[in-house]
Amino acid sequence: MSFEDLEPRPRRGEAIAALGREDLDLYAVDELQERIAALEAEIARARAAIQGKSSQRSAADALFNFR
Repeated sequence: MSFEDLEPRPRRGEAIAALGREDLDLYAVDELQERIAALEAEIARARAAIQGKSSQRSAADALFNFR
């Protein structure tokens, strides 16, 4: 067992909350553009997860619809 196993796991949403508190004045324009690109990639990933979950739910609803 390592010391990492003993550390508490980060709470869900904690990382995004930390991003919202970060001081953007410290970043240069090109760094802010990189940050935006990374956030847009994360948004696309979240949208893909939503789409996948919606598809799975639709399939399950169709399977268990007894009408």
